[in-house]
Amino acid sequence: MKQTEEKKTGGKLKWYVLGALILLCLLYFAVPAVRAYVNQAAAVLGSANVDAVVDYIRSYGPYAMAISFALMVFSSVVAPLPAFLITFSNAAIFGWWQGAILSWSSAMAGAALCFSIARALGRDTVERFAGRGALAGVEDYFAKYGSRTILICRLLPFVSFDAVSYFAGLTPVTFASFFIATGIGQLPATVVYSYVGGMLTGGVKYFVTALLCIFALSILVMIVKNIYTERQEKKGDGGHG
Repeated sequence: MKQTEEKKTGGKLKWYVLGALILLCLLYFAVPAVRAYVNQAAAVLGSANVDAVVDYIRSYGPYAMAISFALMVFSSVVAPLPAFLITFSNAAIFGWWQGAILSWSSAMAGAALCFSIARALGRDTVERFAGRGALAGVEDYFAKYGSRTILICRLLPFVSFDAVSYFAGLTPVTFASFFIATGIGQLPATVVYSYVGGMLTGGVKYFVTALLCIFALSILVMIVKNIYTERQEKKGDGGHG
């Protein structure tokens, strides 16, 4: 009975996600204003320029918060870009604590959406977003360590936010565990980056950003090294068997 109910729930989720994606595609191709907004948002995020993101969000005046929320969700689902760009921008525009609340809540919404897409549409869809090699290299690690892996990755804002969410959706991790780990892991990073981002300006901001990138890359190398070591040990055990 339980498995039947899970299949029914999964089937409904798949159709909901497919319906939403089809609707968004129709809006993009049929409505010029929507297409122009999406293309402009993608170009701003693709510039990797905090000042450009700040100017873009500010240009919407009283709707700036809503636009920032949508931009964070968009970057989580579509654009493989570090969320700190929008987090810094929110801090500069709304102040560090209001910016932190906005960044955290919108990042959570984006993470939940990525997870749901992966859970509903499966491996083939995720491979199109992340690449088959990347998926194969990370999925075993997620399956073994579960929510702890998610927590570690969420503490590193420069690790691809959407990739973590998509990978998690393909593992046995429940949505509740994923959501809690994401919320806990994302909160301290969001608060710190909002506070720091609100104080930094000009060249200092880019200098700190570069240092944080180097730190994140170092952590990522350690994670990949651990995965490689575990695989080699498994091969060795299999060979002795």
